[in-house]
Amino acid sequence: MKLSDLKGKKVVLYFYPKDDTPGCTTEACNFRDGIAEIKKKGAIVLGVSADSVASHKKFKDKFELPFQLLSDPEKKMIEDYGVWKEKSMYGRKYMGIERTTFVIDGQGKIAHIFPKVKVGSHYDEVLAALD
Repeated sequence: MKLSDLKGKKVVLYFYPKDDTPGCTTEACNFRDGIAEIKKKGAIVLGVSADSVASHKKFKDKFELPFQLLSDPEKKMIEDYGVWKEKSMYGRKYMGIERTTFVIDGQGKIAHIFPKVKVGSHYDEVLAALD
């Protein structure tokens, strides 16, 4: 998939750490539950993680996600968007995807970036950015 193929559409491009984990599931289900409003604003949703295509299919089917999940196991797109970052949990440092959303306008330009997303209020922030 190429962003240029989506010219004329707004895109909610969200990067998330891992399929079927609590925060990632909440975020995906919030987009699922609000997809009608997102579509009314002329936008589509694309989720990206380093999980495999098979993992994405299982996650998508389990939660009936009405949007595409993109698999980037080589982390090319993840690195190109600058969301592969050093993280820390319980004092241990490791590399991983920093939950980030990009709202891209119909011309293919980034209109808004939401770094270090907190999933609870994120859907409402994205909806407002689409206006």
